[in-house]
Amino acid sequence: MPGDDKTESRKVDHIWIVLNEDVAAKGVVTGFAAYRLPHRALPELDLNEVDTRTIFLGKPIAAPLLISSMTGGTSSAEKINLALAEAAEHLGLPMGVGSQRAAVMDPRLASTYQVRRVAPRIPLLANVGAVQLNYGFTVDHCRRAVEMIEADALILHLNPLQEAVQPEGDVNFKGLLAKIEEVCRRLEVPVIVKEVGNGIGAADAIRLYEVGVRIIDVAGAGGTSWSEVERFRQPNDTGRRVAGAFADWGLPTTECVREVRAALPDVTLIASGGVRSGVDVAKAIALGADLAGTARPALFDAINERGAEAVVEGLSAFIRELRVAMFCSGCANLRALRDLRLGARV
Repeated sequence: MPGDDKTESRKVDHIWIVLNEDVAAKGVVTGFAAYRLPHRALPELDLNEVDTRTIFLGKPIAAPLLISSMTGGTSSAEKINLALAEAAEHLGLPMGVGSQRAAVMDPRLASTYQVRRVAPRIPLLANVGAVQLNYGFTVDHCRRAVEMIEADALILHLNPLQEAVQPEGDVNFKGLLAKIEEVCRRLEVPVIVKEVGNGIGAADAIRLYEVGVRIIDVAGAGGTSWSEVERFRQPNDTGRRVAGAFADWGLPTTECVREVRAALPDVTLIASGGVRSGVDVAKAIALGADLAGTARPALFDAINERGAEAVVEGLSAFIRELRVAMFCSGCANLRALRDLRLGARV
């Protein structure tokens, strides 16, 4: 499978656009603002003893916070991924890399994803687009992505809207469920299925669970919109119009979390999509998620000249916000937070 300069160019475009353009979803919100955590004036807790620790993929992590998949496949991405990984290792958080299709096609790009040397202990997630299973990728290609970065699990990401509006998009999603089932059955590590910002609802989550997927990242609407990102890459007005028509498309993150948890009590559930603070993380856990994922805030910190140090500062604030939210809600640990009943804002 030959390398593709267009793929690397697309990766560069994506980084630049996310950092420099307004690519937030328009007309749809995550839903976190609709909920409030109950304030306890007398929490009967010591803030210093609030416990955010949990287990993910059999490894201990310091907080239920995932550095979500962002980039790779171009030389500028290597520095970003290393900064993110150093910060993840320092804080004890899991991390996903961006789509590895480019490096599977061209092994010369593998180094832009290879961060295990600076993050030997954390859960690390490989990543390929599920649709590539209809364009020549096999279980062996998936295995190659996992081995490339010594990953603990493989993300298969679903991005039908992004592919549909992308100038060079791969749009044949027919028959993918059976191929995802084969990957789940034959791959040596767990398979995580995630969206990229338009959400996974209960109906699709159930189908995925039935074929062996045990970890789902809903990646709901309300944060970065990848149809908006692709709008900035369009070569003509028609393409920009079509992509722009979907700025409000998708299932809000909180809606996805509630739906999927109600339908699948035993699935490991990750809430990403517009998670912008530790308070959002706390709400996500209380709504039914096991972890929350964030990407864009960490990306902006990663390009800072201080690199990993800036990422550590940003994500440390997330964790501190989570701890304070738990403390002021009377929750000593994540089990108590999961049992919490959220109020609705009026």
